[in-house]
Amino acid sequence: MNDVLVALLRSLKTLGRGRIWLLVLGPAAVALLISIGLAFFCLDYLVGSLLEQPPLTWLAGWGALWLAKLAAVLGGWLLLLAVAFVGATLLAAIFVMPLLLEQVATADYPELARLGKDSLTAAAWNSVSAVLLFVVGWLLTLPLWLIPGFALVLPMLWMAWLTRRTFAYDALTLHATDDEWQALRRRHAWPLLLLGVVLALLTHIPVLGLLTPTLAALAYTHYCLEALRQWRQGALVVASGRQLMLEEEE
Repeated sequence: MNDVLVALLRSLKTLGRGRIWLLVLGPAAVALLISIGLAFFCLDYLVGSLLEQPPLTWLAGWGALWLAKLAAVLGGWLLLLAVAFVGATLLAAIFVMPLLLEQVATADYPELARLGKDSLTAAAWNSVSAVLLFVVGWLLTLPLWLIPGFALVLPMLWMAWLTRRTFAYDALTLHATDDEWQALRRRHAWPLLLLGVVLALLTHIPVLGLLTPTLAALAYTHYCLEALRQWRQGALVVASGRQLMLEEEE
């Protein structure tokens, strides 16, 4: 939890640099346009379509038409939010993340050697594959939304998973070796997901929610680069200890 808090506080500090806002506002503006456009053209159609599908038709047949309409409206808005969020996430991951990573790494973690691979193709495929899995998981869990509270919890968890899957990899691809990435992913699995949950909560705040994808890129960059720095320092201490033991044996 402390590592998550440190990453968030460092992200807030980074936002004090004026040039960062040029990167932050881009995906947010696109997400806003997507949300407005989809709501204007598609919301009524989505609500009507959801009302014609089970299990909402079952609710209407049981006399709970008001509940079916409420669930359809909620589902329609959540779908639009998900589409806008996914679009902004892809833009942030593919186009903004490399620029953001360069600025943060140079300013805050200059001592970290870049031992990874600078592959735009790998980063783009990671983002696209994450989105595809996100969409499939979202659709498969739609029936669970009828369970009280799940309509709010499930979208948040899926968004948390998407941000973790996308930005944790992108933050380390340039600096970490494959072995380091695998080790850090196992060691920090829960904190990385917790960071995603915290960021997913921001999506429900008006205006600020539109900034979430880029804020997620920034927060994961700080978290992952700091985790990599500590990992390498620990490895250096272990290596020094082994060398000392060998010298004593000789």
